[in-house]
Amino acid sequence: YAMLLSLIFLIVLVAAVVGFVFRHEIKTNFESNLNLALKDYNVTADRHSEAVDTIQRTLHCCGVQNYSDWEKTEYFRQKGIPRSCCKNQDDCSEQDLKDPNKAKLKVFVDGCFFLVTSTMESKMSVVAGISFGIACFQLIGIILACCLSRYITNNQYEMV
Repeated sequence: YAMLLSLIFLIVLVAAVVGFVFRHEIKTNFESNLNLALKDYNVTADRHSEAVDTIQRTLHCCGVQNYSDWEKTEYFRQKGIPRSCCKNQDDCSEQDLKDPNKAKLKVFVDGCFFLVTSTMESKMSVVAGISFGIACFQLIGIILACCLSRYITNNQYEMV
């Protein structure tokens, strides 16, 4: 049991170190995937489009760096900026969303990449604290399992 807990502890430790070391690559990969999701965005209910809409509605953002990222997409040429960028859903017409100058007043202008990464970084201390607490419990479990093993081994020889 102590060996199993030690193995799990090492796996979690390696995952944390790898995540910390490669955090810049993770950010770059997220940005490129968000750009790709914008490029392939469509009205049909595919997972990537839903994810983009959810991020934009939840974090009150639009595009990757800002709302003008949508101007480079095929979706913008057809329908304009998506409604998930609108500050007020009732005050967003399709004509407004097709005109970047009018849209600037009606949509969120901040990009989602910065908001997502800053939100993740602000919550990182909570994640680190919880992880540290779990690691402490694992170490206590390892120590207690070793003590139990030693106790069983010592008492086995005294029974004779």
